[in-house]
Amino acid sequence: MNKILIVFVFLSSCLYLEPGKTQQKSNNTLIVYLSRTNNTKAIAEIIHEKIGGDLLALELVHPYPENYKAIVEQVAAENKSGFLPPLKTKVDVRKYDTIFIGFPTWGMQLPPPIKSFLNAYDLSGKIVIPFNTNAGYGIGSSFKKVQELCKGCEILDGFSTKGGIERDSIFLVIQGDKKKQTEKEVTTWLESLKILKP
Repeated sequence: MNKILIVFVFLSSCLYLEPGKTQQKSNNTLIVYLSRTNNTKAIAEIIHEKIGGDLLALELVHPYPENYKAIVEQVAAENKSGFLPPLKTKVDVRKYDTIFIGFPTWGMQLPPPIKSFLNAYDLSGKIVIPFNTNAGYGIGSSFKKVQELCKGCEILDGFSTKGGIERDSIFLVIQGDKKKQTEKEVTTWLESLKILKP
C-alpha cells in the first residue's frame, strides 16, 4: 500500500509540458497593464501566452473620457498637479515575485494610473519589468519613472513598440502581420531576460 501511495504522489507532482514550451512558475508572475486602444493589452496577452502568470487590466474608479482631446487635457492636469487617480482594480501583490507592468506613453510620461498602482503597493524585493506601446515617439520618461517609484526592486530591461495613434483615430495596430512580428520581438526580449530559454 505504501509503495502505491508513493508512486501516486510522485506522478501527481509531475507537470506535463507541451513540446516546445518552457516550464514557468506561472503562479508567482503578475502581468498588469493599462490599455486604452488595446495595443498594450495585445502585448500583455503575448507575454501571458509565453510565460503564463496572472493577467490583470487596471481599471479606474472614474474612467477617463472617451474624447481624445479631453483625456489629453485631463492627463496633463494630473501630471502637473501630481494627482493620482483612484484605482478600481485591487490585487494582492504579496503572492508575486515577478511583476510585468505595461502602459502606453501619455504626454511622454508614465500614465497617472500606473503611478497610482506603483504608489499603492510595496513592490520592494520583487522583479519589475516594464513594457510599453507608443505612437512612435518612444518611452519618454516613463521607464525612468518606473525606476524612481520602484525602490528596492530589481528592474529588468523593458520592451517598447509602436502601437496605434489615437490622435489620428488609428487604434489597434498590433494585429495580423504586425502581431506576428511583435510576437517574435517579445520572445527575443523575454529570452534576453532569461525568462524564456532560446
